[in-house]
Amino acid sequence: MRRICLTLPTNRPCADTLTALGEEAAYAVTAFDDVEVRLLVLDSCEDAAVRALHRAVLHDLPPHPRITVHHLDEAEQRAFLRAVIERSGTRKPDLLLDLMLPDAVSYGACTNRAFLVAAALGCASVHRRDSDSRYQKPDGRPVFPVHHELRTLGLRAADAARAVDETALTTAARDRRVAMAGASFVGALSVDIAEIKALDPDVYTDIVGLWAPGHWSAEQRAELAAESFLGAGTEPFRHDRTLLTLVDPMRVDMCNIAFHGVQERVPLPPATDTIGSDYFLIHLVHDAGLPGVLHNRDIVNFHTGERRTRQGFLAYQTRFAKFLLSMLYLHHVYERMAEAGDGLLDDEGQVRADRVAALVRESVQLDQAENVRRLDVLDASYRRLGGKYEELADLLRPRREQLLDEARGDMADFALLTEEWAELVRAARVTPVPAPEPVR
Repeated sequence: MRRICLTLPTNRPCADTLTALGEEAAYAVTAFDDVEVRLLVLDSCEDAAVRALHRAVLHDLPPHPRITVHHLDEAEQRAFLRAVIERSGTRKPDLLLDLMLPDAVSYGACTNRAFLVAAALGCASVHRRDSDSRYQKPDGRPVFPVHHELRTLGLRAADAARAVDETALTTAARDRRVAMAGASFVGALSVDIAEIKALDPDVYTDIVGLWAPGHWSAEQRAELAAESFLGAGTEPFRHDRTLLTLVDPMRVDMCNIAFHGVQERVPLPPATDTIGSDYFLIHLVHDAGLPGVLHNRDIVNFHTGERRTRQGFLAYQTRFAKFLLSMLYLHHVYERMAEAGDGLLDDEGQVRADRVAALVRESVQLDQAENVRRLDVLDASYRRLGGKYEELADLLRPRREQLLDEARGDMADFALLTEEWAELVRAARVTPVPAPEPVR
């Protein structure tokens, strides 16, 4: 029996999404008679009434003997993490707890928690969805990504080739196991900055071009800006297409992803208030030469109304600014990983965390001049837009040194967490998870 973790981390009301997630779990056990699903919801909503509603929705899902629901609020997550960290024997328990469950929003940390809980539950794979997305329904019935994930994930690539439409792999890669299966999204941009493009396309190009490597030309940055954050565009699902390959990180999204094995080797960056901090493993799988499956069961992305409030706007755009600063370090690591290629793997085809951690530590020593330039361009661009964007510039300007230090510190934290990750996973495997939701 294959045990999988279908997970959704959330900090917002998402009752409808939870119902749909339950339907995907039901599809998994119906379509695959050798599958057992642990449906894991990591609920960080501050409002107790919202958490109670989520709990009620999950309680009312149709019961199935091969589906077990786990709904953990932050108190339950913290208790689990404390036990794992204590059992791991680390010398820095308080710091690791902060990195795993920080006070601020962290896209990487919430997924890292899912990875550890999945290990504790004995799950071989983790299948992540997001609360601000929904499934496509081309004929009134949802198309679930788990269909392709379960057909291929964890198989030797040469065997998985029988379950896809096309294969584009080297001979060496065919002997490795499929480490990732994913697709993208349709609908709204993955980053909520469409308003900037509507206000001033040139400013949009200047800002989005900042996530390119610093040595790229203006033309290359403009090309990147033109294709960034679009996902699969607007074309609706019509029929399945699958490709077994080294998946281009630009073609998949973390709202529609599944990992096998690699998530127990290397965590995600635990950076706080930084969008995009959860995409690292997608790059690692590609650069290390691990096989992946790219399919087209794209999820529908949308943005919640909270970001239209003044506070929500300023908070989200600050996270976007920190994302741009993180790229100084991440591009360095990505380039070094690409150079290392399958040298990142051990003799069994598994990622060597020590080599990844060394590259991350190397990046911490980079000169920050490139990030100073990013902040200069952001400041000028926001002031050119005026209005609430000028207010954003006024908010960011006095925080420049703090933002620069945080971006560097985030990578040092990531290196530490990567070095400790194997022991955390080992400890998680023998740590009890809070009791699952009772069935009706």
